[in-house]
Amino acid sequence: MSDEHQQEHHIVISADTHCGAGLWSYREYLDAEYLDEFDDWAKFMEQDNERRKELFKGMERSPLEVGVDGDPEVFSYRNSSSVERLREQQEDGVVAAVLFPNTQPPFAPPAATSFEAPPYSDNFEHRWAGLRAHNRWLADFVSEAPERRAGIIQIFLGDVEGSVKEIEWAAEQGLRGGILVPGAPPDSPFEPLYSDAYEPIWAAAAAAGLPLNHHAGGAAPNFGNHFPASLAMFMLEVQWWTQRALWHLMFSGVFERHPELNYVITETGTSWVPDTLEKLDSFHHRMKYSRYGSESIFGGEAVAKMSLTPTEYFNRQCYIGASFLRPAETEIARSVGVDRIMWGSDYPHIEGSYPHTREHLRLTFARMTPTETTKILTHNAAKVYQFDLDALAPLAEKYCPTKEFVATPIDYSEIPERAKGCPGMNPLNQAKEVA
Repeated sequence: MSDEHQQEHHIVISADTHCGAGLWSYREYLDAEYLDEFDDWAKFMEQDNERRKELFKGMERSPLEVGVDGDPEVFSYRNSSSVERLREQQEDGVVAAVLFPNTQPPFAPPAATSFEAPPYSDNFEHRWAGLRAHNRWLADFVSEAPERRAGIIQIFLGDVEGSVKEIEWAAEQGLRGGILVPGAPPDSPFEPLYSDAYEPIWAAAAAAGLPLNHHAGGAAPNFGNHFPASLAMFMLEVQWWTQRALWHLMFSGVFERHPELNYVITETGTSWVPDTLEKLDSFHHRMKYSRYGSESIFGGEAVAKMSLTPTEYFNRQCYIGASFLRPAETEIARSVGVDRIMWGSDYPHIEGSYPHTREHLRLTFARMTPTETTKILTHNAAKVYQFDLDALAPLAEKYCPTKEFVATPIDYSEIPERAKGCPGMNPLNQAKEVA
């Protein structure tokens, strides 16, 4: 970006927001052969939404308000209204965003109240048609503000050839967000992510210059909905199920074969990274250089073709989408590397920083230098997702907070009570920093 040092305002880019069409709005994006079946599916989904509303009746803030289940009445404008989303994010000091999916595409099963992974007993062809419908809706949505949106498409592990074509189509459409890497937990019908079967997908993404994205919540197995602790187990383990894809791709040689390929892990925090990389480096060393022991016997063949250590791969091509970077994570962020971290608001989710992003930014980034802050709020996301900072600069001058404002500490007593539901402004995280 030109005249970078004269920029008074931060160019705030959220590397973690979510969007999606309303239930019936996907219809026009489906191939004609699926329309009759879509109508039946959509009517069933409407009935199921009513059933789930009854389940959560009486709760002040129900899980439905997270906005992940296709309910056409819950925050639908925040998922799909281009004008309203731009207005709210501008008011919150954000001028550009990476777009993850947020609503159920056609033919997806009802979202379970226990956040269990969807079953795959239904027709794969229809599920894949529904994902493509979302991608085509997304292309239209991005086209309404292309310089401000990096859209992430969905692929289908059950159709590698079709996924490759979809990646090529996305590149032609200018969907710079890249692809959402699906989870393949042990109870899914698909081969694990370290399978050679997916090499055409990784090669296509690399050839198109599109990043791979893996988001918390998309890789967990079925926790069941018959146990009182199901939701708790999901919350306790969901991040680990997302993190494991990192070593799956590392040790299967994906980063070795495609050194130009960027890989982003979003909404899993940063605190796990240093210890995990240390552990991976240790295993890598023992697998590669020890002549004896189970590590070399079991892992020697895999690491023989790895020319770098896990930490070196991470520092070369991996990024953390650190939504709600906590005040207590300042030093951890430096340990991970501020050039590896991108900030996210998680708009429009209930735990996101909206509409108190300015307070959140001051609470966290007043502890960092302006250069560190600019990398995390702006430059890293611009590099990974190809945002044009010169095009965004005039918008930032109008809507984003100044660098001086963000660098000004804020007392925790000034944080609105409602904002404390965001992990980045949670009292417990603040207490850890004070301690």
